[in-house]
Amino acid sequence: MTQLNIQRIGTNQRMSKIVIHNGTAYLCGQVGKPEDGIEAQVREALSRIDQLLESCGTSKENLLQVIVWLKNMEDFDAMNQIWENWLPEGHAPARACGTAELANPNLLVEFTCIAAVG
Repeated sequence: MTQLNIQRIGTNQRMSKIVIHNGTAYLCGQVGKPEDGIEAQVREALSRIDQLLESCGTSKENLLQVIVWLKNMEDFDAMNQIWENWLPEGHAPARACGTAELANPNLLVEFTCIAAVG
């Protein structure tokens, strides 16, 4: 069997923080602090995304796809306002947004990201 060139970063028994394959980085879901409100959770999650992207040599300008999970769709506008200020103009990835029951009942938002790595 051929061994594929797959790089895993921050790996434990359950998951990797980042998996890179064929010039594409897959980030694990990013959340904020459960004790915070929606705005602070979004800002914290986006900051963590910035850090992970930087650690694998890319940036938010190279995002290909983002999936946003909200606990309550009532937070959609608040999340989008922060998202739009964070994302550089002209670099919007393909994106979907839905509601989900997140792992911690106090989490209000989670982002999963795929980015190009050069």
